[in-house]
Amino acid sequence: MEGKDDMTKASVRLQDLRRGIYVKAKAEPSWRFWGLYVHVCKMETLQEAYLMAKRNHGAPGIDGVTFEDIETQGAGAFLDQIRDELTGRTYVPLRARKKEIPKDGGSKVRVLSIPAIRDRVVQGALKLILEPIFEADFQPGSYGYRPKRTAHQAVERVAKAIVQQKTCVIDLDLSAYFGAPG
Repeated sequence: MEGKDDMTKASVRLQDLRRGIYVKAKAEPSWRFWGLYVHVCKMETLQEAYLMAKRNHGAPGIDGVTFEDIETQGAGAFLDQIRDELTGRTYVPLRARKKEIPKDGGSKVRVLSIPAIRDRVVQGALKLILEPIFEADFQPGSYGYRPKRTAHQAVERVAKAIVQQKTCVIDLDLSAYFGAPG
């Protein structure tokens, strides 16, 4: 599922926090959220972000640190260090490792940027806290990069609309969505 269920796998307290943020953002679209950084720095948020990153089985970043290395040293100590850097305002992300992947039979390459695991954890923590705010603003027909939504669901929705003789499409970029050359 590649992260499609991340909104429902978090701890109950984190789910309640995310739900509360979503409800507030949905009920009051002009509301400006302040003080969210403290939630990003919570150990509960960082633990869930670590588990999300680990479930993706990603390659190590430029520092070469793997999930096995982290587990050997202790994930708790790893997350404590990240939390201390975030709360102390000393956290600085590492440069991403670049990996070229052949594309179209080798005539072209796609460059992947692979962040270090520590940076993926921080990105995941930010996603966990910010996602409910932005999710509240999306229309039901928006599918790109949203939790619990797939490209196949988007195609199915378009097919149903065609059968219902709906004639207005605002924007539909399926070639980029599926990673096909465009």
